[in-house]
Amino acid sequence: MNAANLILNTDSYKFSHFLQYPPGTSAISAYIEARGHQDHADVLFFGLQMFLKEYLGKPVTRADIDEAEAIVTAHGLPFNRAGWTRIVEQFGGYLPLEIQALPEGTLVRRGVPMVQVVNTDPHSFWLTSHIETALLRAVWYPSSVASNARKVKRIIRPMLEKTSDNPEAVLPSRLHDFGARGVGAFEQAGIGGAAHLVNFTVTDTVTGVLYARRYYGAEMAGLSIPASEHSTMTAWGIGREADAYANMIDRFAGGGMVAVVSDSYDINYAVSEIWGEQLREKVRASGGTVVVRPDSGDPIETPVHVIKQLDYHFGSTLNAKGYKVLDKSVRVIQGDGVSIADIGQILGRLEAFGFSAENIAFGMGGGLLQKVSRDTYSFAMKTNARLDDAGRWHDVYKRPATMNVKASKAGRQAVVSGPGGLEAARLDELKGRRNHLEPVWKDGELLRDWSFAEIRERAK
Repeated sequence: MNAANLILNTDSYKFSHFLQYPPGTSAISAYIEARGHQDHADVLFFGLQMFLKEYLGKPVTRADIDEAEAIVTAHGLPFNRAGWTRIVEQFGGYLPLEIQALPEGTLVRRGVPMVQVVNTDPHSFWLTSHIETALLRAVWYPSSVASNARKVKRIIRPMLEKTSDNPEAVLPSRLHDFGARGVGAFEQAGIGGAAHLVNFTVTDTVTGVLYARRYYGAEMAGLSIPASEHSTMTAWGIGREADAYANMIDRFAGGGMVAVVSDSYDINYAVSEIWGEQLREKVRASGGTVVVRPDSGDPIETPVHVIKQLDYHFGSTLNAKGYKVLDKSVRVIQGDGVSIADIGQILGRLEAFGFSAENIAFGMGGGLLQKVSRDTYSFAMKTNARLDDAGRWHDVYKRPATMNVKASKAGRQAVVSGPGGLEAARLDELKGRRNHLEPVWKDGELLRDWSFAEIRERAK
């Protein structure tokens, strides 16, 4: 069995759709947009290229057809063997589709098409609908993760600009991806992990680094540092907690950074007595930076309290903006149960106590890579036009009387520059304006190969 059989990468009901279109149909056009909500108005488009290279870049084979036919018919549905056989015989197994898209890393408002797809073979008019399931999934998930990470960046940036002397240098390392173990699959960790790295440069999701390298040519998209976990600390026993921490300093802190989880028993004792008294001079003498990680307690109050304790024991200096920056030998990372809203509250509390936002970094796991759905930004792929066998395009759209938010766009789409940024327009009404949707894929050929550096620069 070929688990990656492209024919089977769809919803069950799609297999009957080749029999449902009007006679004389030669092309179906469809687009992808985020219909959005008032509080989720902007979306950062990312991730399509991974799907194009990994899935559409591999041809359908006769063996795939045989396998799919057996499964689909046993599943209770009709199978379009003639259609798929034509694709293998006439196109070498590559799907006869043209896919247009915005450049990845583009920020768009809700209601602006990011992708538009149409079949290039008139006999394969049914293919546009068939690919919807896989194509929409390939866009909504990484775009949602990238958009959420961007929200975090937008919360942190103004606090750093207000309280730090060098906000742009500090910002890229403020949100660490801890999500590898909290997602549903290896592939999700790679796709979501790469999406996070569009906005930040630190991660513990190795798969995200690999996906950014494989699909976007990023030599090293994200960095990490040595860090402990509870098992390596508690293995020393409660009576040797200080020895466990001292070992971390000896092994890793020399001139660099090391993160140490410090709540295995009592975070207040660990900070005030072990780090703040027993190991204080050892930490300072190491020449490195110990990043204390409180991993339990109130996610807002605990990290603020830890920073105040470290200030008491290690001291701080006032920067040019009048905010306290801890001694360079210590910092804090909060990575347990942090939400986007929590980050804003933590930074607000620190600012109120006179501390710079650069004293703390954040880690997010499942909240970053797992707690999103297609409904987070209301992503949808909708048919917008049908080409008849006489060469005329006909508008296709939906207008539910009971839910206007689900109304779809009529006619082939374009994206143009407007007073408020990019906006949707009908392709037949461009009137000389530039269409920002550009061909990225056609009949098995990748037409655009965006680099990760280009995407990051655009996303700024």
